Amino acid sequence: MIVYKTREELAIMNEANRIVRKTLKRLTEVIEPGVTTYDLEQTAEACLREAGAEPAFKGYRGFPCCLCVSLNDEVVHGIPSKKRALRSGDVVSMDFGVVWKGYYGDSAVTVPVGEVSEERRRLIDVTSGSLQRGIEKVRAGGHVSDISHAVQTFVESHQFSVVRDFVGHGIGTALHEDPQVPNYGPPGRGPRLEPGVVLAIEPMVAEKDSEVFVDGNGWTARTRDGGYAAHFERSVAVTENGPWILGQEG
Repeated sequence: MIVYKTREELAIMNEANRIVRKTLKRLTEVIEPGVTTYDLEQTAEACLREAGAEPAFKGYRGFPCCLCVSLNDEVVHGIPSKKRALRSGDVVSMDFGVVWKGYYGDSAVTVPVGEVSEERRRLIDVTSGSLQRGIEKVRAGGHVSDISHAVQTFVESHQFSVVRDFVGHGIGTALHEDPQVPNYGPPGRGPRLEPGVVLAIEPMVAEKDSEVFVDGNGWTARTRDGGYAAHFERSVAVTENGPWILGQEG
């Protein structure tokens, strides 16, 4: 069942996502070779505690941390570790969420560490661009699959692959609500977009084949062929005037 949010609820979700965005901005600023993924976890937790929020991910279905940190061939759900230091050339995806006044905020970014290859930088740029193409399709009267189609066509036009095993989702008083938002498929299908719907749109893109597997920790999804991956996410509300990117500054 799709849950429609009131303007008051959207205002709370906007603040939740502002906390998420500020935290991800801080994490991006501290990323450099030698920083461990656990250092990033500690920074993320300090930021959310300072804001008075609660972690969305820690304890969710047993996930042990506040932050998902996925490196290189890891697509999503990487677990921070004191033993894992960033190296120049790495591609690091950070997925972060909070609970604020009973509502969830959720967002993700991918950034390069030090000097990365031109192809990996292009992977990051195309994934970010596909998110923007998807957000542009958040229009009252449209369909969920309009978003899906926009993401897929943009990614594949740049010779990358959309990961199909994981999808975006509705979000509100639960981290995962209806509807699901795949990153592939034909337009004009799925639930109709109406004001008050909030979607976490999150393209996950592989530089080679899209097939993935979950490794031995039971959480982290990796590309099966070892190709690098990137992940971007924003929580976006449908309004009468188009998409409202929650938490966006300005």
